[in-house]
Amino acid sequence: MSQDIVSDALNMMGNAKKSRKDSVKINRISNLLIEVLKIMKQEGAVKKYKINGKEKSIEVFLGEFSKCKAIKPRFTVDKSQLEKYRRRYLPARDIGTLIISTNRGLMTYTEAKEEQIGGCLMAFFY
Repeated sequence: MSQDIVSDALNMMGNAKKSRKDSVKINRISNLLIEVLKIMKQEGAVKKYKINGKEKSIEVFLGEFSKCKAIKPRFTVDKSQLEKYRRRYLPARDIGTLIISTNRGLMTYTEAKEEQIGGCLMAFFY
């Protein structure tokens, strides 16, 4: 395991999806990971998740997605470069979600485009 909790969790989720499992237990959690899971739940990639405070773990019930990965290195982009990176990481125009960390919190590519702000690329899934 590496030091990047979000990357490890997304890799575990992708591997569980490939092996046709319905859920995965992640033993390391962070506030950033919880925010990423909230966005994935809004988009339907995660059905639900349960946080266990005693064990400091989280159980994620997987939804519909084929690929989810963290973006490394975490590129910092302004609003004019967002489209370039959307084309790089997502397969088609209306397929998938790009998660961006902005000064207003984590948001999707479409929300950042509407508010016309840039930020740091975190992850993508489709």
